[in-house]
Amino acid sequence: MFKNFAIGIILSTALTFAADTDQWVLDTSTLSYHVSHPLHQIDGVSHAARGKGVCHDERCDFLIAVPVKSFDSGDSNRDLHMIQVTRGAQFPMVTLRTQLPESSLNQTSVSLDLDVEFVGHAMHYSHIPFQQTVNGTQHHISGIIPAKVSDFAIDPPSLLTIPIKDEMPIKVDMIWHKG
Repeated sequence: MFKNFAIGIILSTALTFAADTDQWVLDTSTLSYHVSHPLHQIDGVSHAARGKGVCHDERCDFLIAVPVKSFDSGDSNRDLHMIQVTRGAQFPMVTLRTQLPESSLNQTSVSLDLDVEFVGHAMHYSHIPFQQTVNGTQHHISGIIPAKVSDFAIDPPSLLTIPIKDEMPIKVDMIWHKG
């Protein structure tokens, strides 16, 4: 009897938690990085990010993960070199985490604190502006993370002994829905 009572309390608590929790799912994404060299500009793009969000007690936690090998710059040799430089076999994912008040999910602009893990290094970015458009149940989020190659202790690749510039902005464009 005690066992059934305990199971009932656990199920009741789980159902209460589920009722008070909002789940978010990443529908589509475009993440792109830009690196610059005096001889050319390089953009790598990935549409392979996956993400989930959970809101509970007026606070939301979001996690986005994208495979390093999914970035395409239009040059397979360059992409292979990028995977080598970033040790993609050892650290195959780039992850982004953020927390925000649930009330900010209805604002047209939101300032996010982001934790980004890449190449085995974690970097915290504070107060990054993002734009948000809400269309029914879809939330379109876009912004630019002002990342640098040095943020992740990457030795900058070079061409003709000239290294790429340190700036590596990451453009984020995503559509989320409440699930």
